[in-house]
Amino acid sequence: MLPIDLRGKRAFVAGVSDDGGFGFSIAKSLAEAGASVCLGSWPPALGIFQKLLERGKMDASMSLSDGRKLEFEKIYPLDAAYDSMADVPADIRENKRYKDQGDFTIQGVVEQFKKDFGEKPLDIVVHSLANGPEVKNELLDTSRNGYLTAISVSAYSNVSFVRNFGPLMREGGSFLSLTYMAGERVIPGYGGGMSTAKAALEADTRTLSYEAGRRFGIRINTISAGPWASRAASAIGFIDMMIEYCEKNSPLPRKMEPTDVGNAAAFLASPMAAAITGSVVYVDNGYHAMGMAVSPEALNTPTG
Repeated sequence: MLPIDLRGKRAFVAGVSDDGGFGFSIAKSLAEAGASVCLGSWPPALGIFQKLLERGKMDASMSLSDGRKLEFEKIYPLDAAYDSMADVPADIRENKRYKDQGDFTIQGVVEQFKKDFGEKPLDIVVHSLANGPEVKNELLDTSRNGYLTAISVSAYSNVSFVRNFGPLMREGGSFLSLTYMAGERVIPGYGGGMSTAKAALEADTRTLSYEAGRRFGIRINTISAGPWASRAASAIGFIDMMIEYCEKNSPLPRKMEPTDVGNAAAFLASPMAAAITGSVVYVDNGYHAMGMAVSPEALNTPTG
């Protein structure tokens, strides 16, 4: 056997505030492979998330295949829209959901990590977050502020993550982000500058693989996942239709599962993927390879 073994590795998965998204599934798969896992959670959602954990409301999702319960080493408040507290507007600092959270910026979490675990405590960092406040708007109807917010939070934050977390990562570490096919194909309804943000994320993955590989000795990859009805994706408004369409028109006509993405992430984070960097890895049942939709008649054609 050639198992994925992440024992002795520590991971930080940013963008987890419930058990319904790809970020949670990635955290779970990393733990299944033996890694210890810390989370970064958006401050306005952190309190609810922690209460759900404390009250056992997520116990079914927290069960691992060997009978263990998924445990998070630490959960940090994190708003990736801000590099430092100097960037945070006064109204956000005084907001009741933020003001008691300490330094919730990217640099603040990095400093707290060093205090908690030392100078080189990390092997895996996962950027699983995005924000497109005008995602339902067509690009032509997207405001400058909405467009720039999508780029800032969904793409630039990934650059900031690599720059700030890179010095904390041990040699051979793995940095992962999540992208979507809208960065290279037209997905009507996925607007507000989010398609541009995903394209930027993928381009930056290639550039960062070189720069961070030389500077920090780490690998940079991104996973292009098929559609899944997470809470964030449901904001688009037609996610169920997207899931059905992709299921019917993919080379593998099966439903995507979050574990598909989680297990791919565990592989990419492991030494078995030591030579893979700068890549967009598709985990979408092959849908990205299709050039046209499958006709209803073809769907009923025997394959034998």
